[in-house]
Amino acid sequence: MSTSRTPKIGLALGSGASRGWSHIGVLKALNRAGIEPDVIAGTSVGAMIGACYLSGNLDKLEEWVLGATQIDVFKFFEIHLTKSGFVDDERFADFLHDYVIDRETSFADLPSAFATVATDVQAGRETWLTEGNVLESVRASMSLPGLFPTVRINETWLVDGGLVNPVPVSTCRAIGADIVIAVNLNTDLLGKRSRSSPTPKPPEPDGLLGKFKRSAKDYSETLFGTDPDGAPGLFDVVANSINIFQDRITRSRLAGDPADIAISPKLAHIGMLDFHRAAEAIREGEERTERVIDEIKTAASISR
Repeated sequence: MSTSRTPKIGLALGSGASRGWSHIGVLKALNRAGIEPDVIAGTSVGAMIGACYLSGNLDKLEEWVLGATQIDVFKFFEIHLTKSGFVDDERFADFLHDYVIDRETSFADLPSAFATVATDVQAGRETWLTEGNVLESVRASMSLPGLFPTVRINETWLVDGGLVNPVPVSTCRAIGADIVIAVNLNTDLLGKRSRSSPTPKPPEPDGLLGKFKRSAKDYSETLFGTDPDGAPGLFDVVANSINIFQDRITRSRLAGDPADIAISPKLAHIGMLDFHRAAEAIREGEERTERVIDEIKTAASISR
């Protein structure tokens, strides 16, 4: 006697910093079509969006990101390097608690199977987090070296999972998915990003507030902009370097373990730290997902 069952649909949400806002668009399009993932695995920003979705906070996060400015993003960075990164760790943890997932939530509390991917910085091993505190696992998965401090979990120091598995298809299958939808944010990146012309801005006010704003602007441009001779700024160099290795790793991993359905938003024009461009990323995620909805529905209706 043979039995059949509806296959479990898995969603692998890849790394990609600010491009990760497109994951919100992907999930919105899936929900409109009545498709709810049974399993979610996330790397870096994909881990954050996955946890946010499973905790029921996606609308709340979307509202924040659509209203965020460059100044709001700048507030997460400390001018003086502390620990092993620029990001203000306490402020970021507060943000995750307020907009992503409660500090006390464990994996056992989530409504669906979930895993985050991090990297053991000392052993160089890929680490899957499926137990314990979800917020801490998200912080570990997002701990991009040089920007975020390393995170210690179970006596292991962890950093960004994008170093080893940028699109966690293998993780998704391992925790129960039969059919995997992968969201790859690392396509079409290298050599194709163009800078838009600067938008004219009103003059800063005089006085103490004006001086502070000008100082913050100068510091921001030093890090995020270019030198007068056209040399890329610090974070542009970091971002392009990350794009190079993630592109290579992603190609290799997906060649060996391809997804059943791939969603690849075209986001080369959005820089690694262009978090204020959320509307564009979300819209692109929605549009790319809508193109494969029929394919997903067909896969989801197959009995095994």
